[in-house]
Amino acid sequence: MEIFMWWLDLHLDSKEWLRENLRADELPLQVVQHIAEAGGPHPDKVSGVLTAADWDFIETQSEFVD
Repeated sequence: MEIFMWWLDLHLDSKEWLRENLRADELPLQVVQHIAEAGGPHPDKVSGVLTAADWDFIETQSEFVD
């Protein structure tokens, strides 16, 4: 599922972490869980959860006024 379809449902603290740690190799377990709960990918590990396109969206399209 495309990030724009689940981004609005993502917990605010996870959005902030993703914005502050752009293109991190690994995500905290809580962020991974929040992504899955919002409808995003359900990975078995904390690395490789988001694609380059997802990170581009977070960097350029996500708004700080959530």
